[in-house]
Amino acid sequence: MAFPAANKTFMLLGVCVPSLKQGASKFKIKRLELDVNLNMYFPKYEQVYAYDPNQICKTGDVVLIEQLPKKLTQLITHKVKEVVYPLGDMVCPVTGKKVVASRYRDHVEEVNKIFGKNPSAFKYDKAAPRGWQEDKKDFSHKETYIKYHDDGTEQPYAV
Repeated sequence: MAFPAANKTFMLLGVCVPSLKQGASKFKIKRLELDVNLNMYFPKYEQVYAYDPNQICKTGDVVLIEQLPKKLTQLITHKVKEVVYPLGDMVCPVTGKKVVASRYRDHVEEVNKIFGKNPSAFKYDKAAPRGWQEDKKDFSHKETYIKYHDDGTEQPYAV
């Protein structure tokens, strides 16, 4: 359920997580909370449901969500505005360059030219876009459910 801090903010940036709601997506929103004893900020996470009838966001996407003028249900208080970063395609907001972990892709390519490229290294320029492995290795589009017990049967879409 959304905390009061999420309800006061007009727009939020969150990461999509698996959800059981139909027509809505669940988002994990990171907030920094001040500990006055240590005078340090520590991360606190809030869960917010946003209206997403077209299911444009998938698990792991970084999404911009905005607050609805009126709640749709008791849980759904926001709506999906846009997918900022799809999972696996991170872009530096300052320079606009593609990023791998903490390094720019073109810097990695320059280092590979100098020292020699590993033949088994991943080729980002030849990689297929996200979604080509649906129903093969990517099951994030399938309906998930909560796994309450482990009875030895195959439960591929359990959370």
